[in-house]
Amino acid sequence: MNTNQTMKHASSAINKKCLAAILAVAMTIAAASISAAAENIKLPPPQTDGGIPLMQALKLRSTARAFSPKELPAQTLSNLLWAAFGVNRPDSGKRTAPSAMNWQEIDIYVALPGGLYLYAAETHSLAPILDEDVRAATGMQQMVKDAPVNLVFVADFAKMKQGTKDDKILYSATDTGFISQNVYLFCASEGLSTFVRGFVDKPALSKTMRLRKDQKIILAQSVGFPAEQ
Repeated sequence: MNTNQTMKHASSAINKKCLAAILAVAMTIAAASISAAAENIKLPPPQTDGGIPLMQALKLRSTARAFSPKELPAQTLSNLLWAAFGVNRPDSGKRTAPSAMNWQEIDIYVALPGGLYLYAAETHSLAPILDEDVRAATGMQQMVKDAPVNLVFVADFAKMKQGTKDDKILYSATDTGFISQNVYLFCASEGLSTFVRGFVDKPALSKTMRLRKDQKIILAQSVGFPAEQ
């Protein structure tokens, strides 16, 4: 082998080592990013001593179909999710809304501009599901993409062990209604707009959210500040 060939082989070996090192660093960075993204987002403790009297909230309860794109502060989002279906009796783990047989089968997925999250009531945190904005996919009306928060109520039939299929359909719909009304009353108290929706492409959204076959989307609900006049 002549000198030129030796130098080419040496250069090739060095390039391979450099490439391997670069790939190793890239994989480490990617793994770290994935690990960071997979960490739950701890919400601020809910403020449970505020709000307006119940009768006033009932008087103000309404549906609004226009939203400001302004994002909700972290504290407001925390209070909203706790009011919807948070743990209000830590000693028993029971929630702010009733559920049949205490199955607690309704999961709240939270679509934000920064991604899709699952609300974990036990730890009052958000578990990241997707790192993309899927708000527009949570409904078939144009305005849903403008709402800073879109809640998707998903029934996990695997948690409903003793129920028949008809029971699961009935009770999951009823339990979702309780949660949605909690959201309505919270929004009335806080001067927020909200809109519960059944007009959802459920098969497409289920695929986007990577739901299992025994997870069923029941309703979605948009929340945000009122649209600026």
